Amino acid sequence: MFDIVEDVAPWCVDQVEFAIATVTRTWSSAPRMVGAAMALSAHGEVIGSVSGGCVEGAVLEVCQEVLRTGVSAQVKYGVSNEDAFDVGLTCGGTIELFVRKVSKSDFPEFETIIDLVRSKRAFSIATELTESGAHPYGLFIGDQILGPLTQANSNLKRSLQREIQGLTEAGKSKSIHVGNQGELDKDELTFFVNVFNAPAHMMVFGAIDFAAAVAGIGKFLGYYVTVCDARETFATKKRFPAADEVVVDWPHRYLERTEINSRTVICVLTHDPKFDIPALKIALRSSAAYVGAMGSHRTHMDRLERLREAGMSQSELDRLRSPIGLDLNAHTPEETAVAIAAEIVADFWGGSKQSLSEREFTTIHKESLASERA
Repeated sequence: MFDIVEDVAPWCVDQVEFAIATVTRTWSSAPRMVGAAMALSAHGEVIGSVSGGCVEGAVLEVCQEVLRTGVSAQVKYGVSNEDAFDVGLTCGGTIELFVRKVSKSDFPEFETIIDLVRSKRAFSIATELTESGAHPYGLFIGDQILGPLTQANSNLKRSLQREIQGLTEAGKSKSIHVGNQGELDKDELTFFVNVFNAPAHMMVFGAIDFAAAVAGIGKFLGYYVTVCDARETFATKKRFPAADEVVVDWPHRYLERTEINSRTVICVLTHDPKFDIPALKIALRSSAAYVGAMGSHRTHMDRLERLREAGMSQSELDRLRSPIGLDLNAHTPEETAVAIAAEIVADFWGGSKQSLSEREFTTIHKESLASERA
């Protein structure tokens, strides 16, 4: 639900009550991911989406009931491909949602959530999914717990903290099952853990026109974007307005002092071995999710030879996406940026990189191994 927090913040300021529906589980071709949310204010204003328009009408009715009664609700919309259009979930998938009321008395921690999102500080909300109307929740901020779950037994709290810490670091929202005393081999209790993590980091090296386009599409995809180039004349905020930061430094020196994790995307667009090779040596030995380098096939072959001479193993070289991007026959910097973004998305989610019209499939919005690290 964190993608709509900034939009609903004015409701909190004006003390307008609202209901928020969050996707807690999906199957098959459900169009929105776990964590997607939609909110309905007491004045009838709607923000966000949980199904790309498929079942919004039905969900709004549940939101209205939750606003009226103050009782949280769990709902499931499951359809077969045959009756999908009758129900409204036209993709033919299944989604489960949790709907809660937000007000000063029903969810007083929400103002803290707004502050945490604005500060980009990682945290999670764990809500017990029970059959009754009571759904105890806890706001987990590092070692701190806020909310009703502070009253849970100490064993359960310790177990939840361990599990939620791992999910928060991975940036993955999901349901977890534990025993009444926090036992991991039991499923007496189910908690939906909604995780907020800082945006994933896209590093773009090389202050060229292509970099401006890549920075723009990276920002559109939700990345924190850094453009880095050793040439002060070219690496300016004016030339890269979409970037969150523009750094004047050698790429390899920036990489040496900057955290790289499994959510980091690295695009090397410098076209110059004196910049490329030192940076790629660090990038390919890191835990980055994606490492791509721009250049022709001739440049690519020369680059591989230089990297081998620098001591890179074949397994490390196999991680390199070069020439960077999918083959879209792109001509402009903007088209090239789309090709690069398409490859990044496909790699992350395990996409086939085929045209959907040429595939035989039963689902479009499929789950993948990549979702386990999202």
